[in-house]
Amino acid sequence: MSGGAGHEARDQRLAEAVVGGMLADDAFSRWLGVEVAALAPRSATLRMTVRDDMLNGFGVCHGGVTFSLADSALAFASNTHGRVTMSVENAIGYPAPARAGDVLTAHAVEESANGPLAFYRVDVARADGTAIAHFRGTVYRTRREHAAAAGMLTTGDEGNG
Repeated sequence: MSGGAGHEARDQRLAEAVVGGMLADDAFSRWLGVEVAALAPRSATLRMTVRDDMLNGFGVCHGGVTFSLADSALAFASNTHGRVTMSVENAIGYPAPARAGDVLTAHAVEESANGPLAFYRVDVARADGTAIAHFRGTVYRTRREHAAAAGMLTTGDEGNG
């Protein structure tokens, strides 16, 4: 979606409308305490604080919680174009643990797209910049329009040729 400031403003409004609707319907992301820190077409930055009820038996943040934060960032970033998009494959590595009270930030960005598939990188870090997780996700972009995108999409926005 290119074409100058008018399209950029429309793309940003579309991203905000879609992600706002998704978060309102996403009880799990709300349980995590996810906040949208930044949003742009095909990228999203989420923030959350690790709570005591998110720790595993070793006293560190459960890997599933970190995965879920990264997966939510992927979901929000990959749906900003207004078409329903779902993950089909994900992988994650954990270079360092997170602990109760840590504020985690997950930044998701589209690396490439071809037809109905798009590939995203999500980096999760503590507030001090320490990398907590490196996540890669592949998504399938459907032709189905998000309800929040009604009337905002134009021909060619479907992204899956």
